Amino acid sequence: MLMGIGKKKESKYPRDRPAKGKNKKKEIKYPSTQLAKGIYKKIRKKMIKGVIFDIDGVLLDSMIIWTDLGERYLKSIGAVPEEGLMEKLFSMSMEQGAQYLKDTYNIDKSIPEILKDINKISEDFYYYEVQAKPGAEELMKLFKSRGIKMVAATSSPRSHVEMALIRVGLHNYLDKIFTNSEIGVSKHEPDIYNMAAEFIGTAPAETLVFEDSLYALKTAKEAGYVTVGVFDAYGEHDQAGLEATASIYLKCLSDNHVIEEII
Repeated sequence: MLMGIGKKKESKYPRDRPAKGKNKKKEIKYPSTQLAKGIYKKIRKKMIKGVIFDIDGVLLDSMIIWTDLGERYLKSIGAVPEEGLMEKLFSMSMEQGAQYLKDTYNIDKSIPEILKDINKISEDFYYYEVQAKPGAEELMKLFKSRGIKMVAATSSPRSHVEMALIRVGLHNYLDKIFTNSEIGVSKHEPDIYNMAAEFIGTAPAETLVFEDSLYALKTAKEAGYVTVGVFDAYGEHDQAGLEATASIYLKCLSDNHVIEEII
């Protein structure tokens, strides 16, 4: 963000101006990298009654597995991964990636067998390795203390995320977990958010949706939800787009003082 130099102009936001007289109010600081002032004033007028969390990259620090899953698989069979493997596999489907590994590394297994092995590596990561994102439990405690209902909407397999959430102590904060595979529609459509909001009985305008991917955040925003973009080092490449699109942008879930002002 650029900072103005020279004579200061009077802010059009009354709460930015120094208060006069004895009834001086506490100044509210607007985090320039997290929330635009105009958006801030608009959201504060809403009564947030529900929260929908994405899981990977928001509640769980799990995005790394999707960047090195191919390497983990190759190492498990004694093969040496090539440089730049992650970039090559990133845009491929699981089936395409398995085919690439089979052809490139002369793996004497069928595609279904390779996919089964890869899924087991992913499953083990969720079951035994993945940790909660920093600040996740504190944020969920905050919502719980305010009586705000929480659910999750994820593209990952239910068995993976449920086991991970139970192990790291976050599962009990959620009233329900919705998955795209069970609904049959991806996050390119708002169905999963609408079903989640209907379950907790909140309208889109009074529901926060936390996402770390730009396409999903756009879907939620276009459906009328109040969106929270969450930074993840292994997630969305277009962080500038995520920040510009989101109603609120958090570099870390620990930055929950912004959230406190709107609930």
